[in-house]
Amino acid sequence: QTRLVESGGGSVQAGGSLRLSCVASGFTFEGACMRWFRQIPGQEREAVASIATSSSYTTYADSVKGRFTISQDNPKNTVYLQMDNLQPGDSAMYSCAAKTWPYGGTWSCTVAREIDADAYWGQGTQVTVSA
Repeated sequence: QTRLVESGGGSVQAGGSLRLSCVASGFTFEGACMRWFRQIPGQEREAVASIATSSSYTTYADSVKGRFTISQDNPKNTVYLQMDNLQPGDSAMYSCAAKTWPYGGTWSCTVAREIDADAYWGQGTQVTVSA
């Protein structure tokens, strides 16, 4: 059974940090395109970070560049999102998504990539940042 389980969300004050984790199972993690998305109710889902697990190629949305860091731990089938200097505008439900290989090349694993219809998704973890 394919699963993505996120954890690490919570409530912090502006300027604080959180580290989100996404543990994958049921599919081949190495080689997948892993992405973190966030969604605020009433708004479109936004990809904030991506990592191609075969090459560790990463990209970030402009809104989080320099503050968020995505990383992977292949033996643990886990991808992380380190979020520093959090701001109230970062408050959202954060979810991870996986698109398994093949998906067109590691260069195509970016935050700009269209959402894959056959991607796997986790349930999400809530992040709330107060001023």
